[in-house]
Amino acid sequence: MLSHDCGQGSLLTGTANATGGQRPPAPAVVKLSPEESRRLLGRLKTYRATRWRSITQLLGTAGGLLALWLGMWLALDQGCWITLLLAVPASGLLVRLFIIQHDCGHGAYFKTRRVNNIIGRCLGVITLTPYDYWRRAHDAHHATSGNLDRRGVGDIDTLTVREYRALGAWQRLAYRLYRHPLVLFGVGPAYLFLIKQRWPRELPLLRTGYWRGVMATNMAIAGVAVALGILIGPGTLAMVHLPLVLLGSAIGVWMFFVQHQFKDAYWERARDWDFVQAALRGSSYYRLPRPLQWITGHIGLHHVHHLSSKVPNYRLQECVDSIPILKRVPKLSLIDSLKCARLALWDEGSQKLISFRDLSRQSPCPAG
Repeated sequence: MLSHDCGQGSLLTGTANATGGQRPPAPAVVKLSPEESRRLLGRLKTYRATRWRSITQLLGTAGGLLALWLGMWLALDQGCWITLLLAVPASGLLVRLFIIQHDCGHGAYFKTRRVNNIIGRCLGVITLTPYDYWRRAHDAHHATSGNLDRRGVGDIDTLTVREYRALGAWQRLAYRLYRHPLVLFGVGPAYLFLIKQRWPRELPLLRTGYWRGVMATNMAIAGVAVALGILIGPGTLAMVHLPLVLLGSAIGVWMFFVQHQFKDAYWERARDWDFVQAALRGSSYYRLPRPLQWITGHIGLHHVHHLSSKVPNYRLQECVDSIPILKRVPKLSLIDSLKCARLALWDEGSQKLISFRDLSRQSPCPAG
């Protein structure tokens, strides 16, 4: 279950929901006045990147990943099990490298856009993520996270109870399959990073600049794969790199999922949507053990990131430690987060994300 540390301040009170009924009180968090929100956002603007800290984090992460990759390759002679064991920390560093690319996309990692873009595009070859296309979709995610009327770009598809009940039998089955943990965290990540991002069909063909970025990333990936295949053999390359990619992509998708898909998350119609509340209530404060927080680039402190995407990953914890209000939000532990995997539908009546089992216990009449 999610724990709530309310601290001081007034609680959010209920308002009428989309069905005209009375909405239950929102999860207990501090409600900020417009002036308090402006002060909070202004203070976060002071936490910006420092050149040498960014450089050392980048080189340390990339160097560690390279060392582990070489270790995985050399270990094949001793048995595949050693390679698979090394794939675990290596996949973590791949996720950490993706977070650095992610910070570049927000213009948060270096002070100039040019350097951010160069580093981000280069890292996209390693993470299998076309930088410019991904940045566009991710910007849309930040602008619409928690807005029920602006879903569908850069997020995980989430239906309301009312929308799900309005579907036909085959459409319901398709959605249930899509939201099944084996698909979301198994098949889905592999499809996303290995196939979908090679040819993102939702990207308009007229967006030639984004398509050039996608194709340039694909050609660079192909060039590196061919060169490594010639050097160590295509079979060996697959045995080393495929476990790393599959595990890393699954971890990455899980992290993205749990950052917004938890029981007491925040979803509102556009007329009631609020940027600061979407960040504080709709983005998780994922309290991971320190080693896991480090290797995932502190992105579990997601409420801070959504408040100010210009804060680099290595300063997110500093923000939480220095600004008390950032601790007074719903918290999610590693163990409790596992319960989120079955959540699939937003119930506008109860203002909670529920599972299909929860839905089966409700009255069959539309409720959301």
